[in-house]
Amino acid sequence: MKKITALSLSAAVLFFGCWGGKKEEGKRTEKKTVINGAGATFPYPVYANWAKEYEKATGVKVNYQAIGSGGGIRQVTERTVDFGGSDEMLPPKELDKRKLYQFPAIVGSIVVVYNLPGVGDTELKLSNKEVCDIFMGRVKYWDDPEIRKNNPNVKLTHQRITVVHRAEGSGTTWNFTYWLSNVCPEWKNKIGYGKVVNWPAGIGAKGNAGVTNYVKQTPGAIGYVEYAYKLQNNLKAAQLQTREGNFVKPNEKTFKAAASHANWNLKDHFYLLGNLLLQPGKESWPLTATSVILLPREKKEKNKLVVDFFDWSFKNGDKIAVKLGYVPLPKSTKEMIRKYWKEVVLK
Repeated sequence: MKKITALSLSAAVLFFGCWGGKKEEGKRTEKKTVINGAGATFPYPVYANWAKEYEKATGVKVNYQAIGSGGGIRQVTERTVDFGGSDEMLPPKELDKRKLYQFPAIVGSIVVVYNLPGVGDTELKLSNKEVCDIFMGRVKYWDDPEIRKNNPNVKLTHQRITVVHRAEGSGTTWNFTYWLSNVCPEWKNKIGYGKVVNWPAGIGAKGNAGVTNYVKQTPGAIGYVEYAYKLQNNLKAAQLQTREGNFVKPNEKTFKAAASHANWNLKDHFYLLGNLLLQPGKESWPLTATSVILLPREKKEKNKLVVDFFDWSFKNGDKIAVKLGYVPLPKSTKEMIRKYWKEVVLK
């Protein structure tokens, strides 16, 4: 499998596959089937790899523009793409307004990454208050007493902190700021949550790839990215606190622990208030999130092609997902989604 790097993902618009052309077979002309999607950068690595294998298996091309959840919601609402990808789950009323269907495709996790020479991966512990104060711009240096308190044996120098956040409408930002709003009253009162917020400190970068690239190149930097980007680019991630307050490391075990608490509801188009963030359990990663697919309600023929792609991916793509740092949906959830496709989307 080709390794995904921050540089290869840092373009403003990313495509996988190519536009279908016409193939000459004597006098006969054949047009290749193409599916077009756009949206969240969070699931891009797994969608890209699924699409590559799907084309090999079926000959169908799947193009996906990794432009952020905000762009994906907008483009599928405008019907300029066949499906949208979003890390912000839309409530039923919003889906009705935009005339969209919604189902989960993959579970991933957001991690707080840092560039601190001499400090190893997951060696750093950051409490809820510390993350809040850093992104508020209140804590400006890595050797601040507040950070040292939970890291007495970590080599922290007087290095200035550079906060890196998303520059565009982002579902990753929605999830990260929703989490901050729930663990930090001051953040909730002054900043709030959303795909775009008025950041009190730091610099903006485009996409998970842009944040990854900036943190990787900047000593003293801190940012938030989807775990696959951390994994593929050898970034270092901090331990964070669970809902119960104990520190946990980001890994497959803690992601699965959080995902196991998902309470999906077919009638609500799988909507969960707060996504999978802050699930109970001493081993549950607090920033676990689901990335969803949005489909236009009136385009049944094209929706069947999109459904076929994700159905194939659910059957054949779990190993790819795990290798990239994602958590495949449980078998029971996949069956629920298939029921949703049959009884709602393709009815």
